[in-house]
Amino acid sequence: MAAKEVRFSDDARQRMFKGANVLANAVKATLGPKGRNAVLEKSYGAPTITKDGVSVAKEIE
Repeated sequence: MAAKEVRFSDDARQRMFKGANVLANAVKATLGPKGRNAVLEKSYGAPTITKDGVSVAKEIE
């Protein structure tokens, strides 16, 4: 079993902020009446086209 990474202080805060920005940038493109479509590519099957921000957020690792 792999050991977990434990971060503290400013480094942890910066990493969490960066992750939140990645998620926000991916989801905000789908919001509103002028929201754009997003293509979700999985390791199996055909890509999925969606305008649903929740689906986009769930696919982010």
